[in-house]
Amino acid sequence: MSEAILEALFETIEDRKARLPEDSYTASLFTHKKGENAVLEKLGEETTELILAAKDEDKAEIAHESADLVYHLLVLLAMQDMEPEDLLAELETRRE
Repeated sequence: MSEAILEALFETIEDRKARLPEDSYTASLFTHKKGENAVLEKLGEETTELILAAKDEDKAEIAHESADLVYHLLVLLAMQDMEPEDLLAELETRRE
């Protein structure tokens, strides 16, 4: 995955976090009455959907659910005042 794609998506997420437009799904995650739990639930849901897609060997669905999982992970990072660089730095330490 291109780092530029992650950065661009994260910039959009940060923009929605700052502006909170009413018609934005991303903004709704930041203002949800459940707070961070709403995103945590979505991460669990997307993980389950990804597992089922993998079990069915449905490559298109695997790609779709993987994208959903990464998106919600980036929202969680934004909620925690972290950045994709934090994730990438951790992944880099695992290359050894």
